[in-house]
Amino acid sequence: MKKMLFPIVLLFVLLISACGNKASEDTNDAADTPKETASDTVTYESETGPVEVPAHPKRVVLLSGFTGNVISLGVPVVGVDTWSKNNPTFKDELKDVAEISDENSEKIIELDPDLIIGLSNIKNIDQLQKIAPTVTYTWGKLDYLEQHIEIGKLLGKEQEARDWVDDFQKRAQAIGDEVRTKIGENATVSVFEIYDKELYVFGDNWARGTEILYQTMKLKMPEKVKEMALESGYYTVSTEVIPEFAGDYIVMSKYAEADTSFEQTETYKNIPAVKNNHVFTMEGNGASFSDPVTLENQLAFFKESFLGK
Repeated sequence: MKKMLFPIVLLFVLLISACGNKASEDTNDAADTPKETASDTVTYESETGPVEVPAHPKRVVLLSGFTGNVISLGVPVVGVDTWSKNNPTFKDELKDVAEISDENSEKIIELDPDLIIGLSNIKNIDQLQKIAPTVTYTWGKLDYLEQHIEIGKLLGKEQEARDWVDDFQKRAQAIGDEVRTKIGENATVSVFEIYDKELYVFGDNWARGTEILYQTMKLKMPEKVKEMALESGYYTVSTEVIPEFAGDYIVMSKYAEADTSFEQTETYKNIPAVKNNHVFTMEGNGASFSDPVTLENQLAFFKESFLGK
């Protein structure tokens, strides 16, 4: 009887041992398999180096524009600079958003931001970095469409940004083709702005629709504008020399309180673009932005002005 039980007991022990070894192997395999964990932050490669930022920011503070970029991507904004707050383009979107400044850290702290965005020349950046991850951009380092894609990367919305850029380029280029067909391939366009008592003319990357007109629609710039404003971005013009900078068509960015007395001078009235009713006036307040919201409005304005549709 004992001889019969021994093989049965031995078999039972071997089975238990085998099961134990299998469990141990499963445990070790599980330990070797990395766990997928959702991170709340990502590393963004900024101009100044890597910055840990929220993967999906919910309370963004903007200190130097870029407001329309963030708004267009559906990311919540809790504080903006004075120029953005007073921009009529964003009136509805910023109705309940606080106006802040890089010189008032206390007010920014109260807003409890999870991300701060601004230009590279903002003040008190060391203090701002202690409040929330802070990312800055140098004006003009990226073109106006690349800038939007870069902000899309920062906000975890790169694909949405790229989709808009691709679509906008196609539409703007098509409108540009129509405009050049209508006004002639060699017709020139100048972009002026009257602010306070100063009159400026702009190159091809200083907002006011210049990026759309010159870079994407491929309209031509007068030689004098190219000489004086292309590299610097803008140039201050006196009333006497306006005709030297005036193209066959003029886009005039005008602030409501600006001194427009130059428009009453014979020098201005005798400019061919003025005599031919080829001056298109746009609202100055808000024209200095180059974000998707502003660009869409400007493209519609140019389409209506040049093509009447």
